[in-house]
Amino acid sequence: MITSVVTARLSRAFAAVGLLAAAALLPAPSVAASGPSSASPAAREPAVDPAAAPPPRTVSGWLPYWDQEGAYQDALRHADQLHTVSPFWYEAVSAGRIDSHPGAGERRIIDGLHRAGVKVVPTVMETMEPGALAAILTSPARRTEHADALMRTVATRDYDGLDLDYESIAATGDATYASVRDGFTTLATDLCRRLRSLGKQCVITVFPKTATTGRIWDYAALGRVADRVRIMGYNLHWSGGDPGPLADTRWYDDILTRATALVPAAKLEMGLPAYGWDWPADSDSTAATKHVTWKEAEALRAEQGAPYRLDEVSGTPYFTYDDGTELREVWYQDARGVATHLPVVRKHGVTHTVLWALNFEDPQVWPVLAGS
Repeated sequence: MITSVVTARLSRAFAAVGLLAAAALLPAPSVAASGPSSASPAAREPAVDPAAAPPPRTVSGWLPYWDQEGAYQDALRHADQLHTVSPFWYEAVSAGRIDSHPGAGERRIIDGLHRAGVKVVPTVMETMEPGALAAILTSPARRTEHADALMRTVATRDYDGLDLDYESIAATGDATYASVRDGFTTLATDLCRRLRSLGKQCVITVFPKTATTGRIWDYAALGRVADRVRIMGYNLHWSGGDPGPLADTRWYDDILTRATALVPAAKLEMGLPAYGWDWPADSDSTAATKHVTWKEAEALRAEQGAPYRLDEVSGTPYFTYDDGTELREVWYQDARGVATHLPVVRKHGVTHTVLWALNFEDPQVWPVLAGS
């Protein structure tokens, strides 16, 4: 179940001095390296001046329910940088029904994050059959029923809002595209109005808009009604395609050029990957592509004795290994890759980022984000 949820979630998506200073903390890439740094995360953390003003909280993060405790502890460690945590707790299964994942609504986590000054805005996702969500969105009565169900969900706990992450509509065909697009916008408008009347945040998560993706989301309209629009800035190469980087600077530049023309930069959160994919190197292979966190990728690299290499174009790490059956290729994101990509994000005036996901990441991502 966990693997299927991760794959469903991910496979659907397609000041410079400070940044350089943070990047300088990172280990230099070397083709001679055979494993990750032996230094502990704590030993590698930069010193903090206790007299310095705290940095603004510009980072958010999704909290996966299948690693709930680890992600929660990760959030507490970095609460001084976190604006919002979105636990991946709810799933819409019909117009009137929102199901809960294991551990959803755990008060210890909600209260602990609130005490740390972090907002809790749970994510509602959906994995409906093709066309099921579209049928809800294009029916005024069912759309209202669905908004009612979402509001009942936010009322169950002391939440600070909701994050709507509905991805199945991405594949909507030309025949129904306009009505589904308008229906989603109408749902978001209604939901955001209701949430705002209660003093709660309305967050909408969308695919990146490129020449070929993201058209089902009316960025301009969503930018007017939502408090935050989160762009899933990952899966340039995905589990169902060929191996390659999850993101690169040219892709980010294209995404954000389009996004900032339609949504105020202050409302945008750029999604950053903290994970990777382990592909069969042969495109004809029938073997599965596997999801890996940064920690899992680095452990595998060390186990296989593979050197640490950075792709010159994307600035992200990769390696190959033989699993005894076939050659495999792993691409993932680490702090050095984030340091390469962040200047493009900042160039477009986007100061907010969101990590997929907490406790997936290279610990050195945090000083990079603080220094950017």
